[in-house]
Amino acid sequence: MNTRPPIENPSEHAALSVAFNNDASRFTVGLDSGFCIFMSDTCQIQTARVFNAGLAVVQMMGNANYLALVGGGRSPKFPQNKVIIWDDSKGKIAFEIATLTSVRGVQISKTRVAVVLQDMVRVYAFDKPPRPLARYETADNMLGLCCLTDEYLVFPGRTPGQVQVVHLATDSVSIIPAHSSSLRALQLSLDGELLATASEKGTIIRIFSTRNGAKLAERRRGTENATIYSLRFSPSGNMLSCTSDKGNLHIFDVPNPRRSPSPPHPPEAAKNPGDKTNAEASNKWGILKNIPFGPFSDVYSFTSAPFETGDEPLLPTAVRSTGTSPVLGTSRPMKGVVGWINNHSLLVVGAGQDARWEKFVLRQGEDGRSVVVREGWKRYLGN
Repeated sequence: MNTRPPIENPSEHAALSVAFNNDASRFTVGLDSGFCIFMSDTCQIQTARVFNAGLAVVQMMGNANYLALVGGGRSPKFPQNKVIIWDDSKGKIAFEIATLTSVRGVQISKTRVAVVLQDMVRVYAFDKPPRPLARYETADNMLGLCCLTDEYLVFPGRTPGQVQVVHLATDSVSIIPAHSSSLRALQLSLDGELLATASEKGTIIRIFSTRNGAKLAERRRGTENATIYSLRFSPSGNMLSCTSDKGNLHIFDVPNPRRSPSPPHPPEAAKNPGDKTNAEASNKWGILKNIPFGPFSDVYSFTSAPFETGDEPLLPTAVRSTGTSPVLGTSRPMKGVVGWINNHSLLVVGAGQDARWEKFVLRQGEDGRSVVVREGWKRYLGN
């Protein structure tokens, strides 16, 4: 009798990728069979397209009908060295951009398409045909890190740990030495004024001004190394959320004198299960922690809550080893992708076969401080 468990269930669909639009009012899901667009506040499906083939990247242009698509999964819909700009109102391809190597990420706005390659970012005008505008060399960027607003384009620098900030109106480039090790996450605030960064160590998050590159704040996620999954500013820019493979959602204060104050809470962390980021850790040094630039001056998250990371098998994904021939590989499903519905509620979404939508809200605790709690969750693929 064969008692071995099956390697996979071919009837189960998997989410290959998850991405929020710029204001997090919707999130897109790349499937092994097409793509879906969900309303964030209700997790109700808005659009579904069945291609009977996989998409590794689905990036939405704001709330418009255009999406950037890149093939992926066991049976990719499109070559992985090609970006497809899809007009969903017409249900057809608007235009496409071909590259020599695999596309690692895409960002789109009403005027530009930023195509992220392993060691380069190429910028095109959002025209038919697409017109090349610029190209920028980067350090190794397998994660496809890049952010695009109407005013700024941000991506890794040529040296690991550095960030390049392009002011699109003038094409001027600023270099921010954000970390001493390679970048793991980048995120701009909704207005583009603030930039959050995290390195592959995952212990410190830094916040910079995009206008002058000045470091505005430094926040400590924890003392142990971690893989940062996602960073996201609240709509007001007063708070920053962070998820990691430690399985905790953290929320930090973001100081900015031009913004209205955040809900009342202490600068230290609430208790974080499985993470060394709690109030006891930040208070144990007493007055010593207030020494400017001293070893005890860390500021932790003011609240945190666990989210579902799952324990899923590797997903199949086609990768290009030569730039011409697809080779089947594997990767972990995306987890912990964060989006704020408003200044008091946010989502954490994961891909894979156990593709979940979890809603968290900020509430006032018994001591009058803000705490984050999970309000509900849903398997959005209906498996």
